Amino acid sequence: MIFALNNQGPVITLVGLVAVGISFSIAASVVPPDLIDQNDLSMSTLFEGMFDEIHDEIQILPGDSAYFSYDTISSEFLLLWGVQIIDYESGDKLMISISNIFGDDYGEFIQDGPILFEILEITTFDTLNLEIYNQGTQNVTIVVMFSEDPDNSDIQLDPDFPLTTMILPFAISGFLLILGIVISTIGVIIILIDWKNIQNNKRSY
Repeated sequence: MIFALNNQGPVITLVGLVAVGISFSIAASVVPPDLIDQNDLSMSTLFEGMFDEIHDEIQILPGDSAYFSYDTISSEFLLLWGVQIIDYESGDKLMISISNIFGDDYGEFIQDGPILFEILEITTFDTLNLEIYNQGTQNVTIVVMFSEDPDNSDIQLDPDFPLTTMILPFAISGFLLILGIVISTIGVIIILIDWKNIQNNKRSY
């Protein structure tokens, strides 16, 4: 007697794999080409338009410091500032000191990861000075970003905002990925059950 696998399992598995393939295709299609071509992903590029001021990339040697300033354009607001190490490697470490033109100290911050975001409460028009000291043992390339009152930003309503145009496709891609994995798993289980039944039937004969 000839025993053959039921084709239901392979078909279900194939459907799942197709869903996974479509998921990866959607994800790849929504990432801007300029981000794919870059070796390092810049947060300032991904969140383009969110920040009021973005300083040009600058390289800091070990033991050296770089200095940045920011003039506030309003008073009594929350200032979001961030520093990203574009070429981050394990062991990189920065010490960031913030003060104003009157010598008031806004604190010191240690960054030992690729990116650091902090919020400062600003009560009056001010000029902030940042000293960023490289405590690590290798060169680092950084970018500094500032955004005033980010909670009230209208950027989320802008359909051309890069992150906004990527959220829905990525959500669909993630759903298809999970669905495809589940369907493929079910198909493999069916194949294994059919194979086991065939083996049992062979022993019966």
